[in-house]
Amino acid sequence: MASEPAPSRVILTYADLCGMPDDGRRYELFEGEVYVTPAPRIVHQRISRNLELVLHSYVEQHGLGEVLYAPVDVILTDTTVVQPDLLYVSRPRLPIVREHGIVAAPDLVVEILSKSTAERDRGVKRQLYARYGVAHYWLVDPGERTLSEHLLQQGAYALKGVFNARAVFTPTLFPGLSIDLGGVFPAP
Repeated sequence: MASEPAPSRVILTYADLCGMPDDGRRYELFEGEVYVTPAPRIVHQRISRNLELVLHSYVEQHGLGEVLYAPVDVILTDTTVVQPDLLYVSRPRLPIVREHGIVAAPDLVVEILSKSTAERDRGVKRQLYARYGVAHYWLVDPGERTLSEHLLQQGAYALKGVFNARAVFTPTLFPGLSIDLGGVFPAP
């Protein structure tokens, strides 16, 4: 009995992604495969806002670059396009910030976990960020009320530390910045 050939996988590109519906969902490409995520919950948005305000204020005050928040396309390749919750691009690298998105790896990516994204953020997205050279990766867990700081070392992330909502976090990337995580996480 002859076996049927396996169906070929359709590889989508950034042009295909740009044609997706504007329906409030996040569309991302991981090596040509589309992933769809519903709009985040309110706690996610509050954490994102609080952390973005702290980072933006510090970066602006010191003329360090630019902090952006979702949705913004980070185009790592024509077939790998992600939308991190927050990102930072240092001043010398600002030419990667274009009108349509970021066209290379940001210096920092922050992902805020949710039930629908936690596995992806800890797995495939973490691997993609490492492969394409995102030097600093923070994972924020609203349920555990923690922020974990990961540094890219020899092509993989090393855990620098896990900080809870009672901690003051001094990021490796911004040594003069102290973030009171109690002000980042909404009251339970």
